Amino acid sequence: MNDTEILVTGGTGVLGSKVVGRLRSNGIKPRVLSRSGRPGTIKGDLLTGEGLAEAVSGVGTIVHCASSPFRKARQTDVEGTQRLLEIASRVSVSHVVFVSIVGIDRVQSYPYYRVKLETERVVESSPVPYTILRATQFYDLVLLAVRALARLPVVPVPKGLLGQPIDAGEVADRMVELALSGPAGRAPDVGGPEVGPVDDAVRTYLEVTRMRKKILKFPLPGKTARAMRDGALTCPDNRYGKIRWEEFLREGIDGYPGLRR
Repeated sequence: MNDTEILVTGGTGVLGSKVVGRLRSNGIKPRVLSRSGRPGTIKGDLLTGEGLAEAVSGVGTIVHCASSPFRKARQTDVEGTQRLLEIASRVSVSHVVFVSIVGIDRVQSYPYYRVKLETERVVESSPVPYTILRATQFYDLVLLAVRALARLPVVPVPKGLLGQPIDAGEVADRMVELALSGPAGRAPDVGGPEVGPVDDAVRTYLEVTRMRKKILKFPLPGKTARAMRDGALTCPDNRYGKIRWEEFLREGIDGYPGLRR
């Protein structure tokens, strides 16, 4: 494989930036597709199709990390991925590696998970050979949610929700490994080393930041919460990650404004 033949979509995001870093540390200089158009990237947008043809031209492998969970998710993820792969098939891209989410087929009550599942179907039906990797939630996203809750005088936490978050860098390691291998179809899921209730993650955060606040656990109704209590978003038999939540917090305490008190 030629080093110049790898394109990373969403290459400035939480996962994509780490994939780019891992590729570069392996002596590979990938192309980086980003809506920002910052220096060193190709400006492109899955939503509009802007820049996609330029980005894909001459590429052998696409590592597809771009997503839009909060705004125009279906248009960006489903339709945008279809647009990307149509272009990729015309220029003979030989492999697309797509990152998805553990348990989305079991939690279709959550709109974004339905979008991700539909996007998987787009990847599977494309003529471009593919690998799909499902990962559990990233620590970075868990941290954003926990920090928001911890701003309140008493920290409210839904009772009994099970999670298995993972370090995004470890997911990036696996994505790069898959990108440098042949198409594998649906790869084994990856999750973090710990499976446990959300209140444990909140409690650890409060301890690390030395915040003396009480946790108020409350029942959360609905199909999505019930599925999460049943462990739908976990893969306990696939504990790929080694970095634990507390390690992530302690090592990253200087990198997140407001994490230190």
